[in-house]
Amino acid sequence: MIATSLDSQDIPEPSSVAGKLNLLGLSREALVDFFAEMGEKPFRAQQLMKWLYHRGVSDFEQMTDMSKALRTKLAQVACIIVPEIVVQNYSTDGTRKWVMRMPGGSSIETVYIPDGGRGTLCVSSQIGCAVDCSFCSTGKQGFNRNLTAAEIIGQMWIAAHSFGSRDVSSERYVTNVVFMGMGEPLLNYGPVLNASKLMMDDLGFGIGKRRLTISTSGVVPAIDQLGDDTDVSLAISLHAPTDELRDVLVPLNRKYPIAVLLAACQRYLDKLPDKRKITIEYTLMKDVNDSPEQAAQLAAVLADLPVKINLIPFNPFPNSGYERPSRNAAMRFSKILQEAGHIATIRTTRGDDIDAACGQLVGQVADRTRRQERWKQQHDQAAGL
Repeated sequence: MIATSLDSQDIPEPSSVAGKLNLLGLSREALVDFFAEMGEKPFRAQQLMKWLYHRGVSDFEQMTDMSKALRTKLAQVACIIVPEIVVQNYSTDGTRKWVMRMPGGSSIETVYIPDGGRGTLCVSSQIGCAVDCSFCSTGKQGFNRNLTAAEIIGQMWIAAHSFGSRDVSSERYVTNVVFMGMGEPLLNYGPVLNASKLMMDDLGFGIGKRRLTISTSGVVPAIDQLGDDTDVSLAISLHAPTDELRDVLVPLNRKYPIAVLLAACQRYLDKLPDKRKITIEYTLMKDVNDSPEQAAQLAAVLADLPVKINLIPFNPFPNSGYERPSRNAAMRFSKILQEAGHIATIRTTRGDDIDAACGQLVGQVADRTRRQERWKQQHDQAAGL
């Protein structure tokens, strides 16, 4: 039964369960320190990481290259706790979606999207979302709390090993990771950064820096900090060519307007050791932001920044107030951007038969912000109910 209210005392400490240290999500360095405190050599951390991330083994007793005494001691002081799967759905197009229940009762959603030889995992960083974008069903669920590094990496652990017990170091189904699920990643900076580094670690999941993308609605100070801490790929949820419209669609724009946001993006690119482009995410909504004039405005706004533009036809959800644009409108918008010299593609909708498409992730959020309640009241008033 999914909880509808939250008692914060029900949430265990992020790093421990029943007095035992949860080793899931700990960095290689942290595991070396952990084993050193037990009087063990650093190579024990490598052994455990290979069992946990390469082979998908979470039972210490099965880690047979460790002595029986060490396995017994590990079981006494540590544990490996992965998120609880509540629902697992597979789409006809190969997309997979998991609903995972977190401590405290709320649930998140994680989606795997296959595309030829590439398999992209869309992970969540928060329960709900602290940024209330007007067109996103996740935002309408309100906000509960940030996820821990263990809860983030646990999503990847479940997805990677849903294909069987094969060694993922030799045959990877998850080749790309995008932080585009529930939540604003840069408002949960520490756990997201730690989980990202573990995803890229060769003893973790070995994801390349170009294949791991953190998406943000525009938390400018965190973008600047991110450039000092890592060199993953960056995506920006823009969705509008003007501040006037973006203030409505993405409320965070009122604090960090478009010009300020794009300047931060350029600073991020300047810190990278290689040439790369920022991915611009632009959800197309009928008669809101899909006109030829707005396409020309967007082309001009992005003229001086190396970008690739990902156009996302709006995926409807109940009572959203927005509609999906026509195919012709989306094609026209894309053509205008391309004629202006931009790389612009229209994202193919995947997994909408299991509500796994972009903007459809809702989970079950014990909302601490009362946003669900306010949004429902506003909708009912507008509908005359």
